Amino acid sequence: MIAAQGLHRRPARAAAKSDVLRSIRRMGALQIDTIQVVARSPYFVLWSRLGDYEMRWLDELLAEGRLFEYWAHEACLLPIEDYPLYRHRMIDPQSMGWKYSHEWIKAHCQDVNRLLKHIRERGPVRSADFTRTGNSAGGWWGWKPEKRALEMLFTAGELMIARRHNFQRVYDLRERVLPSWEDSQLHPPDEARRALILKAVRAMGIAKPRWISDYFRISKRQTDPLTRVLIDEGMLLPVQVKGWETAAYIHPDNRGLVKDALRGRLKPELTTLLSPFDPLVWDRARAREIFGFDYRLECYTPAPKRRYGYFTLPILHRGKLIGRLDPKAHRKEKRFEIKALHLETDVSVTDELIADIARSLQECAAWHRTPEVVVRWSSRPGLAVQIQRAVNQTAP
Repeated sequence: MIAAQGLHRRPARAAAKSDVLRSIRRMGALQIDTIQVVARSPYFVLWSRLGDYEMRWLDELLAEGRLFEYWAHEACLLPIEDYPLYRHRMIDPQSMGWKYSHEWIKAHCQDVNRLLKHIRERGPVRSADFTRTGNSAGGWWGWKPEKRALEMLFTAGELMIARRHNFQRVYDLRERVLPSWEDSQLHPPDEARRALILKAVRAMGIAKPRWISDYFRISKRQTDPLTRVLIDEGMLLPVQVKGWETAAYIHPDNRGLVKDALRGRLKPELTTLLSPFDPLVWDRARAREIFGFDYRLECYTPAPKRRYGYFTLPILHRGKLIGRLDPKAHRKEKRFEIKALHLETDVSVTDELIADIARSLQECAAWHRTPEVVVRWSSRPGLAVQIQRAVNQTAP
């Protein structure tokens, strides 16, 4: 799973813009989140795999039309060649749950039509281009009506995200963002789901049935029968894993990785930090089953009830999730602060572990352009001091 996700080791050469697109294709989806105590999640997920790279490359790939945004696992950046796999969701937006309300669109049809006319005649817009009038609109996080209409039209495929400006979505008509698209190219729903199941299993490396449905948020009622068909056709390969009561599946493209793992040739070397929305951990139940790592994002938990911190990042160390840390990038002061570092109870502290964590912190801080690393506290007595000392000894 770690190797299939590109997290067993960093590339031997410096990252290029093409590697950003290659990594997203490998994962199948890059989840978007706006919290920025460190670099926002989509950029951070790529750093975990590529190391130092230019964040602007991701923005450029979206603006160039090589990526598009839509609902996959959640709101995600996706390779443009996968657009036909998601178009059926746009054509049936009511199936997208809270993301679309036919009743609201019907009740506000004149306002929605005016908004579309405005975009058609004047060009792309941001939600920030519209001023709220009156009190909070209520619901949908208090979004103003224009924002709500933009999001629903996006879900329905009438609008696409042309680019982002200061991470704000810039909405434009689908026919202007993707002029080559015709609905005659649409994949039938089951064909699209088959393709997404195959992509999910390939991205995960090895998958139990429940994990497959979660990856691209397809219901088990739809994935289970299609998975059985794909097994019968030889498109997915069943495998037995010692200690697992249920069968698991691999994609034929990963057969070589499985053979290397069985022969002891697949040794994870990388120690890095992960975003809470990294595909390796976004399914919290899967992270528990695979790694014995019980992870919860506490930024939505009242501060007095937090156990680990506001926005903790899992620590991946040579194939194991060994703990988490609570960071803050102080960009103006050029300081990367670790407020707290927690190791799992069964993790032994070794010189190798200290050196690997220190190196990962330095790399992360350097990429943030906050070269001063400060480790405040750790759950293990003396560990914060040891890591700080290792950071200071190897600082440029």
